[in-house]
Amino acid sequence: MPPASGPDLADLSDAADLLDPSPFPETTGGPARQPSALGAALKDAVASGVLTALLLLPLVGFRATESGSGPLTLTYRFGLVAVLAGIVAVLRLVLMLTIWRPGRKVKAVAGPSRFAALGERLGPALKPAFFSFAIAYPFLAILLAGGLSPSRYWVDLGIYVLTYVMLGWGLNIVVGLAGLLDLGYVAFYAVGAYTFALLSTSVPVNDFFAGHLGADFWTAWSFWLCLPVSGILAAFWGVILGFPVLRLRGDYLAIVTLAFGEIIRLVLINWVSLTNGGAGISSIPPISFFGIPFNSSDEGFAALFGLEFDSMHRIVFLYFVILGLAAVTALATVRLRQMPVGRAWEALREDEIACRSLGINTTLTKLTAFATGAMFGGFAGAFFAVRIRFVSPESFTFMESAVILAIVVLGGMGSQMGVAGAAILLIGGMELLRNLTFLKADFLFGPDFDPSLYRMLIFGFAMVAVMVWRPRGLVSSRLPTIFLKERKSVSAALVKEGHG
Repeated sequence: MPPASGPDLADLSDAADLLDPSPFPETTGGPARQPSALGAALKDAVASGVLTALLLLPLVGFRATESGSGPLTLTYRFGLVAVLAGIVAVLRLVLMLTIWRPGRKVKAVAGPSRFAALGERLGPALKPAFFSFAIAYPFLAILLAGGLSPSRYWVDLGIYVLTYVMLGWGLNIVVGLAGLLDLGYVAFYAVGAYTFALLSTSVPVNDFFAGHLGADFWTAWSFWLCLPVSGILAAFWGVILGFPVLRLRGDYLAIVTLAFGEIIRLVLINWVSLTNGGAGISSIPPISFFGIPFNSSDEGFAALFGLEFDSMHRIVFLYFVILGLAAVTALATVRLRQMPVGRAWEALREDEIACRSLGINTTLTKLTAFATGAMFGGFAGAFFAVRIRFVSPESFTFMESAVILAIVVLGGMGSQMGVAGAAILLIGGMELLRNLTFLKADFLFGPDFDPSLYRMLIFGFAMVAVMVWRPRGLVSSRLPTIFLKERKSVSAALVKEGHG
């Protein structure tokens, strides 16, 4: 029997060369010098700054202003372009040296992060503290501003923020709980607003109630009677939207819902005989204190409660109305999550195929999610109409849907307190830019600088920052609705984002 032949030495040498982990060939005199991390980061930062300057030069560097005599005057703002490019370069350098550093080892953290653990500890006390502060906010604003009239701006700001908190909680049912990406949520907002506007200004409806219950009945009670009608009609339109998109998921669902929002806006513009077109609907009756008007008459709110008449009484009451509507939205969402329909929404978000295999009716689950979210959007729309007392299609553009969706995503899909915090930061924080008057100093940006014009730029930076550091939102952990023995928060790594 001949001996077994061993491997050829040449083959072993070739295999050793292939398996050699050394990145430097033996023919060189020594290892090649690799660029340092700082040098690579500096090059990347400089390139990012130059690219930003080139992009912003035609957009920000040149500004055409109209003088009093009529002709346009071209002004140059190269300093502002340089400042913005410098900010981008510095931020890029920090990222390349920290999070995006080549070869950075990410430590695997077992269990929830420190931020999640802190949130879990503060969670039971955070919700009561939030609602307690919300209740005391108008009184604090009046106290700190020095009276009712000086506090008008701050109370209006609270109403503005709470409106978006309520809209965010309504959309959170569709996107955060059911995992259905909706880019046309502003359509239900518009349906609620126009429903109340049309019913409250309808002459036949007013004449009907005037003949049976008195001439001033419909003016005093129109909001309270139309509020549930606005929500029900918006829920009906939510069901109408849900039927065509039952088999759509992900990007296709987003495109259809976006088209639905634009269709509603175009209908409001072109159906002039009903909606008055682009001119909108005005002369909407003001809100009343359950039938008691806010006026200076002997039957008004101030005279009834022995107060001196002030128009701020109506504004403060509007604040508590939107606070009550937001509280109802939050309580209904929490209650629905504990019911079978809420568990079906969360199961649909995680895996639709698994839902079908378990016997869950996904058609009914999707329709209930759209209808419930749309109902709360209709409530918010009715409040918007009675607060402004004027509605027009320009108030319901796609940008409103984008802002509401950004609030839900940045706050953490499925998280009530996360959505509320994101609404306060994005809406309240952007509105406070109007008070940054020190930026108009000569040594900074000059007297012609308007910080509020850069709201969307800061908004974009905030979205990028959150997506880099906390891609699942400010509050990424979830509390399960069903648990065994002990209720523990679910880590963000185990929660799907939902692309239904």
